Amino acid sequence: MGVAKLVGDVMTREVTTVAPDATLLEASLLLRSTGFRHLPVVSDGRVVGILSDRDVERASPTLLNRVSPEEYNRIFEATPVSKVMTAHPVTVTSKTPLKQAVAMMVERKINALPVVEAEKKLGGLITSTDLLTLLDRLLADS
Repeated sequence: MGVAKLVGDVMTREVTTVAPDATLLEASLLLRSTGFRHLPVVSDGRVVGILSDRDVERASPTLLNRVSPEEYNRIFEATPVSKVMTAHPVTVTSKTPLKQAVAMMVERKINALPVVEAEKKLGGLITSTDLLTLLDRLLADS
């Protein structure tokens, strides 16, 4: 097996996205149904943000504060993704050296980077899971 050297060698190309005006409920259901932990936020094909399951968790009201189930649901139905997402996320291209992408993720303590091509068009996503999968393959080959 050749050693992966570029983001494009290990990134996930088929990703689920969400629009900035989607509700937190819609995004939460997408995260749950896909099993993904990150959703690129895309408008007109361009990456404008990223939403993680932790972002959703942070924005969720706690039932410990005596929020009624109705109010809890209303917040999820009324809150747009744009209010919760990380706007203008750090991005890479498929040609970015893998070493550089890993360093960016470690330095910023983030688990996913949108992969963009010309004009901020989404090309995929590189995640910590993609990197652990690569590490697993490398260790199996050694």
